Amino acid sequence: QVQLVESGGGLVQAGGSLRLSCAASGRTFSSYAMGWFRQAPGKEREFVAAISRSGIFKNYADSVKGRFTISRDNVRNTVFLQMNSLKPEDTAVYYCAAKDGGGTPTGTDDYDDWGQGTQVTVSS
Repeated sequence: QVQLVESGGGLVQAGGSLRLSCAASGRTFSSYAMGWFRQAPGKEREFVAAISRSGIFKNYADSVKGRFTISRDNVRNTVFLQMNSLKPEDTAVYYCAAKDGGGTPTGTDDYDDWGQGTQVTVSS
């Protein structure tokens, strides 16, 4: 099991940027594929981005391609989500997730451990 703590959320105007961080502790971080998901009020949790254990392979939801970038630092045991050109529809609680194994999965059921989430609010 790995423990995950997100940070970096906040209130930003449309067109602005935020950088989310997710610090992991517990088992070997480099053994885990990592993902970011988000959940808006009244909606289901949805996939945002994923990164492979090595950081070489990345996967993005169509709605964030070209605007968001996922990255990881296996020395600092941290995964990041750089969010640019933010839109009001990006408003949600953002969750970090870990999957013990390879790939860049997109389903919530694919992941083993979850953080508590960080709120991102984009004003118009």
